[in-house]
Amino acid sequence: MQKLIIRGGARAGGEISVQGAKNSALPLLAGCLLAGGETVLHNCPELSDVFAACRILSCLGCKCTFRDNTVTVDSTVITDCQVPDGLMREMRSSIVFLGAVLGRTGECRLTFPGGCELGPRPIDMHLAALKQMGARITEDHGYLCCTCPRGLKGTKITLSFPSVGTTENIILAAVLAEGETVIYNAAREPEICDLAGFLNLCGARIKGCGSGTVSIEGVKKLHGCEYSVMPDRIAAATLMAAAAATGGELGLLNARSGDLQSVIPVFEEMGCGVFPYKDRIFISCKKPLRAVKTLRTMPYPGFPTDAQAVVMAALTKAEGTSVIVENIFENRYRHVDELIRMGADIKTEGKVAVIEGVGSLYGANVRASDLRGGAALAVAAMGAHGETCLENVRFIDRGYESIEKTLNRIGGNVRRIQS
Repeated sequence: MQKLIIRGGARAGGEISVQGAKNSALPLLAGCLLAGGETVLHNCPELSDVFAACRILSCLGCKCTFRDNTVTVDSTVITDCQVPDGLMREMRSSIVFLGAVLGRTGECRLTFPGGCELGPRPIDMHLAALKQMGARITEDHGYLCCTCPRGLKGTKITLSFPSVGTTENIILAAVLAEGETVIYNAAREPEICDLAGFLNLCGARIKGCGSGTVSIEGVKKLHGCEYSVMPDRIAAATLMAAAAATGGELGLLNARSGDLQSVIPVFEEMGCGVFPYKDRIFISCKKPLRAVKTLRTMPYPGFPTDAQAVVMAALTKAEGTSVIVENIFENRYRHVDELIRMGADIKTEGKVAVIEGVGSLYGANVRASDLRGGAALAVAAMGAHGETCLENVRFIDRGYESIEKTLNRIGGNVRRIQS
């Protein structure tokens, strides 16, 4: 096991490029299965989840190489339709391979996905949507066995909740289905638009992404293409939180302010100066931080649940009382007890967290219990006095490219060591 040793106290500063988006790269890699040829994805982040997705592609018969943030996938020949249980358990987003494999081969066999334990995240919506498209799904000794003997058919699907994963799975299954599929109450996240942009470049016919209604007209086949993964809006929010927690100034290159329309006002309410440009964001946090009244996580374009923990880490040092209401996941406050070890004053009850700002945090021995909570502890450690030992770095590696190198580039003092 590895851990981070973080010496706090230095202000974040300088310029840094934002990595490619984890939450976009994974469905794009699943989409490579549908191309039936060679596809090149640039700006792909080097993450454990991405490596797991590449291993899944290889197990299915694809030729997959990864070098210098570029993934090349040749899906000309698919030799299997089963995703190994071990790889399914490595990440939650592995479920998007269901729609892609079913759309390409007409059958798929996989187990339930793994990932961070953030509370119930059932895949019932995924399965119900694919059944509406003609899939037959049975469970056999822990495996989901999916077939579509008459082929997938386009249909109208209304989601009870704008689920990102379900929307992605339907799109992946529908691009090669017969007829038109329309998704009502579809997720509107920028990552959905990135997936549609990629698939359309491969020859798909997808319209309406970014709105609540998405239509997909099935085509007979797709082809490979070259595409660049969008920048990671959550990684950008994490860097902004590091600037706020340390009273620093940062220039975020390759950041899209439009994707952060619900995040930027929160930092401005905290007293930070945020200056968005076409291809970058500059944030200055030299003034004392102020509390925010109430912050509620919501589906896009609301405040993202993935940014809740890192913003909370910065708010622990803000003057006054901040309130966060977590509306997406039940167990998204697992980082709170670890922040309290560092001197934070936080009380939680159900969906609500109340943060009383403290003058300073101090280093402590803490453990990450999930991806974004681990990043929050790293942010807090950057702004704390003394040394923090952060264990369970493997969670952070699921979504952040060599986080110790990233934090050191902006003035941090971070070492990765074997425990």
